[in-house]
Amino acid sequence: MKNMMIGVDLAQAVFQVHAALRTGEVQFRKKLTRKQFPAFMAQQEPSMVIFEACGSAHFWAREMEALGHEVKLIAPQYVHPFVKRQKNDAADAEAIVIAARQPEMRFVEPKTVEQQSCAAVFRARERLVHQRTADVNALRALLYEHGHVFPVGMSHLARMTAFVQDETSDLHALIRDPRGDQRSCAQTRDECLRTP
Repeated sequence: MKNMMIGVDLAQAVFQVHAALRTGEVQFRKKLTRKQFPAFMAQQEPSMVIFEACGSAHFWAREMEALGHEVKLIAPQYVHPFVKRQKNDAADAEAIVIAARQPEMRFVEPKTVEQQSCAAVFRARERLVHQRTADVNALRALLYEHGHVFPVGMSHLARMTAFVQDETSDLHALIRDPRGDQRSCAQTRDECLRTP
């Protein structure tokens, strides 16, 4: 079992590092830039390195494991109760070590590159589905504003699209082809603004 525990508070530019023995005796406190951090950690004896499970934590976990360190990730809500004084990055780094010493502490498993990539693809797909739903709802609302009611649901998108593209419908040409003459839209807007 590695006796040294190194808590790291990750940030965009400067990392706070707090090292203590498992008994709680502080070994060092450091403030390191992003560039200095990996070089500094490469010089340390294999230790337990603990991060909050936040942005870039899984990347740094893999980097530290490659240097021979054991890595643990803790959910931020489990670290917060151990901040002893005014909240700042140095206090957070110390709290990470104190939290990791708790025998009942639950840790987050560091993700592999493949796991992170799959999660990114899944989140991107969720955003696309959300955007598609918002666009269909906006189209339905636009048609409703012009007196045409369509039921809720993606299954009615084809009917709405066919109606918008139908040149015999009573929709204005700018609605049927919003990529049309943008200048006439701007002129109409300006005329409306000038009307008392």
